[in-house]
Amino acid sequence: MKKFMDEDFLLQTKTAIKLYHEHAAKMPIYDYHCHLPPREVAEDKQYDNLGEIWLGGDHYKWRAMRTNGVAEEFVTGNAPWRDKFQKWAETMPQTLRNPLYHWTHLELQRYFDVDTLLGPATAEEIYQECTAKLRTPEYSAKNLMRKMNVKLVCTTDDPVDDLAWHRQIAADGFEAKVLPTFRPDKAMNLSDTTAWRDYIDTLGVKSNVTIVQLDALLEAVDRRHAYFHSVGCRLSDHGVAYVPDAQAGASELEAIFQKALAGEAIALADREKFEAWFLYEVGKMNHRRGWVQQFHVGVFRNNNSRLFKALGPDTGFDSIADFRQGPGLIRLLDRLDSTKQLAKSILYNIHPGDNELFATMIGNYQDGSFPGKMQLGSGWWFLDQKDGMEKQMNALSLLGLLSRFVGMLTDSRSFLSYPRHEYFRRILCNLLGRDVENGELPADMELLGQMVENICYNNAVEYFGVDL
Repeated sequence: MKKFMDEDFLLQTKTAIKLYHEHAAKMPIYDYHCHLPPREVAEDKQYDNLGEIWLGGDHYKWRAMRTNGVAEEFVTGNAPWRDKFQKWAETMPQTLRNPLYHWTHLELQRYFDVDTLLGPATAEEIYQECTAKLRTPEYSAKNLMRKMNVKLVCTTDDPVDDLAWHRQIAADGFEAKVLPTFRPDKAMNLSDTTAWRDYIDTLGVKSNVTIVQLDALLEAVDRRHAYFHSVGCRLSDHGVAYVPDAQAGASELEAIFQKALAGEAIALADREKFEAWFLYEVGKMNHRRGWVQQFHVGVFRNNNSRLFKALGPDTGFDSIADFRQGPGLIRLLDRLDSTKQLAKSILYNIHPGDNELFATMIGNYQDGSFPGKMQLGSGWWFLDQKDGMEKQMNALSLLGLLSRFVGMLTDSRSFLSYPRHEYFRRILCNLLGRDVENGELPADMELLGQMVENICYNNAVEYFGVDL
């Protein structure tokens, strides 16, 4: 019987062990999509306790705690951090076979050198030991990133953000790059025209454009796009339930825009036309400035209306959606490709049934201009676990080129989430090692080792083109 989470955790063959320890483990981290708060990096935040840094914004943990019968007071409420942590410790033994069990203990080991299993009886010991360390300078936000050998992170930022914290980080000379990502979803969301008009007013002020016509909206977005570029941004990100399979002429789009500006409710069909137009126009901006564009699709968001009203978005009430994803993506990508304005693109699916769809779709628009120009994104959100990662890599291997994959990201709000890269790397090495031992791949360690290093780090460095 193997020891739980020893040095060969998840590595089931000698080849996998060799690939991980001699190749994957040494590679730095290039975290090109996350939700870390840049202010906490700029201020080099010191965390007061383990409850704060672990439970302050992690909706994965929140969902598990609610499922275990924990009252909201101890999840997102005003209970003391120590009490919240106790409830998390009581939940921990119930998460067996959930990735949270692995992630939690990897974080305890890698950051704090704690091998004790978390549970109700060990909560006090672990809380005190880890909290004492967190209160030392060695555990500040920047030092947590240094500890995990992080070279670059890309945060997720709204076009109206002034990016002051990013500029401060760069001016301070922090050796890990912290760059913004352009996330313009609010500018095209006409589902609530009152909120949209408030946002458009702010966008107009930030861009110094009076937005009273559709062309003015486009000018404002482009000015913010250019500003983000000046601060080092090289990625856009688009979080939509689906890319609409819709198109409209200029006069119809202007009419939709004017109705929204007047505060009128916009029918779904017209919202789809507006979103499709907006994504196309931003896609052209991305190509013009040499950016990478990311599409995160397939989520039913904020499904619990009662708690959405109380807590707001991103609090753990989202689900995998079953929208038809193909037609709209094909229309958008093909329209951009037909005029040679299709930027490097990463498609992330959250429905596991879309793995093969997306893996074959990226092959339609590879054009020889760059290796792996079109990417199947890593297992995302509900697929960010062993089974989901394996299925994503198997689909990419069978229908594309795994060797050109740009690898893992955290998609996290926590500075303790970087062991997710290790988790991914171990799973990758185990997949390859198993194929070697089964005689399905050659036992060429130089070839395989280089492939592992590329997927873990090198491919991303080349793909995003940011000077490190």
